[in-house]
Order: sequence, then structure tokens, then C-alpha cells
Amino acid sequence: MSQTSTVSPDAVGDPAASSRRWWTLSTVALAQLMVVLDATVVNIALPSAQADLGFSNGDRQWIVTAYSLAFGSLLLLGGRLSDLMGRKRTFIIGLVGFAAASALGGAATSFGMLVGARALQGVFGALLAPTALAVLTTTFTIPKERARAFGVFGAIAGAGGAIGLLLGGVLTEHLNWRWNLYINVIIAVVAVIGALVFVGQVARTGPRPRLDIPGTVLVSGAIFGLVYGFSNAETDGWGSALTWGMLTASVVLLAAFVTWQRRAAHPLLPLAIVLDRNRGAAYSSVLIAGAGMFGIFLFVTYYMQTSLHYSPIQTGLSFLPMIAMLITAAQLSTNIFVPRFGAKIMVPFGMTLAAIGMVYLTNLDLSSTYAGNILPPLMILGFGMGSIMPASFQAATAGVDRQFAGVASAMVNTSQQVGGSIGTALLNTLAATAAVDYLASHQGSASAAAEAAVHSYSVAYWWGAGFFAFGAVMSALLFRGRPGPVVEQVGLPTSVSLQADPVVAH
Repeated sequence: MSQTSTVSPDAVGDPAASSRRWWTLSTVALAQLMVVLDATVVNIALPSAQADLGFSNGDRQWIVTAYSLAFGSLLLLGGRLSDLMGRKRTFIIGLVGFAAASALGGAATSFGMLVGARALQGVFGALLAPTALAVLTTTFTIPKERARAFGVFGAIAGAGGAIGLLLGGVLTEHLNWRWNLYINVIIAVVAVIGALVFVGQVARTGPRPRLDIPGTVLVSGAIFGLVYGFSNAETDGWGSALTWGMLTASVVLLAAFVTWQRRAAHPLLPLAIVLDRNRGAAYSSVLIAGAGMFGIFLFVTYYMQTSLHYSPIQTGLSFLPMIAMLITAAQLSTNIFVPRFGAKIMVPFGMTLAAIGMVYLTNLDLSSTYAGNILPPLMILGFGMGSIMPASFQAATAGVDRQFAGVASAMVNTSQQVGGSIGTALLNTLAATAAVDYLASHQGSASAAAEAAVHSYSVAYWWGAGFFAFGAVMSALLFRGRPGPVVEQVGLPTSVSLQADPVVAH
């Protein structure tokens, strides 16, 4: 269990090696939780941070945007660096860097210092997130164990946002907003110890490939433009020249990136990875689920706090049953349903449940109760997300050459991040327009403002249901019904297996 130990598939029958793998999963799960919850844990702390540091409402969005911009635009680079530098080394660097950035943000004395720390968190998060998933991909080679590991990982990816809301409420109310950042230092210290002891090295075979600098610049610029464009639309509206300028630049850079990848000697993202039918379906499913999931957290949180006047802790606790259903579904899915039915059944099933849950949420009004009106759709949504994520995560990384495990994993995180940015901006814009239209047609009503807010959330839920319904049809059509044989290329530096894992598609 030394730092230089090497993990070999030949050791899969060794009980000690098996125990070590589950400890590796625990370590990776901690790191994934830290990255995912950081997207929401800071949101609840924002009002307190704003009062403490004295920044304006207009500047407030940058506390969130700085993280998402750095994180989203550098994910593919982070994934490729983990392929080139080694999973264990990259994982530890990501943990230490994320902890240091979090400590800096917790100690911030000015708005600029806090924004800089959040951007730095995003940089190291982009290194850490794909590496964590790649560690799982190369550690768990037995199909049944791999399914369980991805079930845990998928559950954390789905539940992390809700956990962040709960944790943010507790820390903000009982300590102060700075502990929403300091908590990462504690998590990271435990994860670093776990990484040093349990995460093994995977021996490199073949020559060391070089980093694709032009490809890195092009795709990072494309994702930056995409995330910034949608974030700007959320604040400045769709009439903003900057919004459309950024989105146009993103499309141009993405086209240039694809063209370059076709001819690059050492491509950052071999196109065979994303053009594989199962992986393409998995990335698209994660993107759609990310868009819908962020919408759930955003609008249900607003509804409970502003319309029903729940405290931050009450709001966080309200999501616990959803988390419980998500974890339950993830375990049932990976241990029973995915091996039997495959992603072609489970992902559309999860999308359909999520769409039903979103439609259910459209019935909420100012007199709704938690037990009668909020709890049932949250539980349905939780079960739906728990059915989507593990199957999609397995399909997205199945059969990939070990040397490209990092960048294939990064595409999963990129899909979720981009989906979240697109979903949040689109749903927020649609909700804001609905609220304005409602107020214009209900002038003079004493309760018009409160009713307009609830109406706007309902419009967002309907659109969210549309996202999931589209995802159900898309995933049913795209996922393969029958797998080919599993081929995991280990020693070929320029080839990527296009076969699906039988755990994923049946």
C-alpha cells in the first residue's frame, strides 16, 4: 500500500486488493462530493458573504460564475493531464490545490479576493473531477464491482447539489459563511490521506504522448464562451450583444477544435470517444439531466425560501428524502436493473420519471404543503436521477483505452457542467419573462408579486419536464440494445475501443 504501488487487473481475485479497491472508492467519493457540492454550498452563503464584504447585487453572480467558468472550460485539459501525469499524482495535486483555494476564499477580505479564490477552486476542480472518475474506471475492472462503484459515484454526482444546500444552510446558520469554504480543507485532508494509502499507480505502457496545445486552447475557449454566454444571458438577457458574441465565438472555436482533432498527431479528445453511439448517448443524457437537475435545485429552493418562507436549514432538510430516493435508485439500478436491462431501458425510464416529477411540481402554489405537495415530486425526481446517472456514467467510460480514461471521464463532467449552465440560464430567463407577463396582466392585485413568482417557477418546471421528455426519447433511440464483446485496450496509445460494456447495454 505504498505510494508507488501498481494496480493490475491480474489482482482482481485477491481479497486484499478487493478491499483496497473499496477504500479507493471511498476516497474518490469524498473528492467527487467536495467538487459537486461546491456548486451549490456557496449559494446559501452568498447573502452573508455580501453583507460581510460589501459587494453589490450585480457583482454577486461572479462568486458562482467564476467557479463555473474555470471549472467548465478546463475540464478536458484536466482529464488529459491526468492521462499524461498519472492518476494518483494528478488526484493529489487537485485535492491540495482545491483545499488551498478554499482556504484562501474562506479568509477573503475583499470581493476580488473571493472571486479569485473561486476561480482557483474551479481550476483545481477541473483537474480533480475527471481524475476521480478515471481512477474508478481503471481501478474497477470486474463488471459487477464496477457497476457498484459507479452506482455510488453516480449517486454522489446526483445528490451533491442537494447535500450542498443542506450543508450550506447548517454552516451559515450555526457558524458563518466562511465555513462553506473551510469545510473543503477538512474533506481534502481526509481524501489526501486516503489517496496516499489506497490509490495505486497504473503502469504506463507504450510511449508517452504529448499534450495537444492547440486543441486545448480551442476547446477551452469554446467551453468558456458557451458557459459565459449562457451565464451572461441569465443576467443581461438574450438581447445582449455580449451574450450572442460569446455563443457565436463558442460555435466557431468548437468547429475549429473538431477540425484540428481530425488531423492532430496526439489529439486532446480522440473523436472516436464521443462518436461511439453509447458514449455519445451517455454524454447527451448527462447534459440533459444536468440541465434539469440544476433547475430543480434552483427553483424549488427559491420557492421554499421566498414563497413558503423556509429557513436555509429547513430548505436543505427538505431535499433529504430526494437524496435518499436517489441513492436507493442508484444502488438498485447498478446491482439489479442495469445488468438486466441496460442503459437503453434504465436511462429513458429515469428521464420519464424525472419528467413526471417536474410536471407534478407545476401544481405548487402559495398554499401547498411539504408532505402533500412537495415531497412526492421530489421523491419521484430522486428515483429518476438515480436511474439516469449510474448507467450514463458507466456507458460514458466503458471500453475506453486506459490512456484516454481521464479525458473520457472529463467529458462526463463537462456535459454535466455545460448542461447545468445552459439549463440554469434558459430556465431562469423563461421564468423571469413569465413573471413579468403575469404581473402585467394582474395589476392591482395585492398578492400579484408572490403569485407571479410561483407562476414563473411553474413555467420553469414545464420546460424542465420538456428537457427530460426529450432526453427519454433521445436516449431510447441512441443507446445500443445489444453490446458487442468487451475490449478494453490497454497498450495501444492511439486506439480507442468502440465496444460497449455488457454491464451498460443489453
